Amino acid sequence: MSKIAGLLRRTFGVVRQHVGTDHLGNKYYFIPEQKSWTGTHIRAKRMVEAANPAEHEYMEGSIPMEWEAWIRGRRKEPPSIEELMVNESQREQIKLKAMEVEEKDLALQAKEFNEGLVATPARTVAKGHAAATVFGKEEFSEEPSSTANKFQPGSWMPTSKK
Repeated sequence: MSKIAGLLRRTFGVVRQHVGTDHLGNKYYFIPEQKSWTGTHIRAKRMVEAANPAEHEYMEGSIPMEWEAWIRGRRKEPPSIEELMVNESQREQIKLKAMEVEEKDLALQAKEFNEGLVATPARTVAKGHAAATVFGKEEFSEEPSSTANKFQPGSWMPTSKK
């Protein structure tokens, strides 16, 4: 009976093999290479059936990195649950270590500032280069000028007929 069911599935539909499910509820399938009823070859595919199928609600991180690598063909075998758990714990440890290093760095900067070893970082915004001809000027000129990220087009002034 299974041979007949398999023949009917191959004839009228695509055969999907369920490979796994992640902790978010996404289901992953593998479609092996096969022939269609017309005799054409259909290449092997990997696909995901999202737990939240609305496209506008998809966010980065909705598919774990290990599963995304399998979908894109960067790895041959799908990830195991143990591998996913180990990688997630490693990512959490890295985040904690990064927070500790950042706190130590801020404490060191505060200590050095209190001791007078370093100055606080300047929070100034440069409005062009001091060597520019229009630095610090607000009047319009006939020539166009550009300072850093600002472009000021030249203004047209009628010439006197003296």
